[in-house]
Amino acid sequence: MKLSWIFWWIVNVCWLVLFAVGTFFVWTREVDGAGAVQTPKIKLASFLVLLFAFLFPLTIQFAWFIINKIVSKNKKAQIE
Repeated sequence: MKLSWIFWWIVNVCWLVLFAVGTFFVWTREVDGAGAVQTPKIKLASFLVLLFAFLFPLTIQFAWFIINKIVSKNKKAQIE
């Protein structure tokens, strides 16, 4: 397997773990850093902010995936 694909998978797993930990933290806390009690609506709003923050790395990972696919396809075509 090409080194670029290995790095792509490693980075994806790291982002997934960070998102899972962030989601767990948002949904299990009772009080936030400012001392406000967390209601289900506030937890949902916090989760949506977290989700929005992870859209940027998701787009980068998707672009990286497309580039890896194109490069792998071109190298495979050169070998044959």
